[in-house]
Amino acid sequence: MIRYRRPKQDDTVIIGLIETQLVPLSHMPESVLNQIKKEMPRRLAHGVTLVACPDYDSDPLGFVHYMLHGDLLYIDMLAIAPNAQRKRWGNMLMDRAERFALSRGCKRAKVAVDAGNAVGLSFYQKMDYSIARYLTQSFCYELEKRLS
Repeated sequence: MIRYRRPKQDDTVIIGLIETQLVPLSHMPESVLNQIKKEMPRRLAHGVTLVACPDYDSDPLGFVHYMLHGDLLYIDMLAIAPNAQRKRWGNMLMDRAERFALSRGCKRAKVAVDAGNAVGLSFYQKMDYSIARYLTQSFCYELEKRLS
């Protein structure tokens, strides 16, 4: 099931997923990563975080965090626990985020994927995102999709 994040129950798992699944793929210096980790609870408080879990009371198997900016859906983070990958949780999270954005008038979506994250890049391309540009300063690909 997909549900909204419950900070007291979910944040420890979400931060663990960020540290194990996303941070190792980043090209940011350690000092920047440490600052981002400190700001993570505040970052999660802005935007929307959905979690995937087997049932309503279970801990998350994965999450997506996103923000809406006018007609743009910006996917900030998506991570799925290794033992839950390739079981369509990521697809379900993205579908729910995109449907939410469409209901709020969004017409397009963007996501940044670290250059070393071939699995992530392939995932988003299968979800009909296409590479718009390479961001040399952050070593990321920016992908875009028209929402319909």
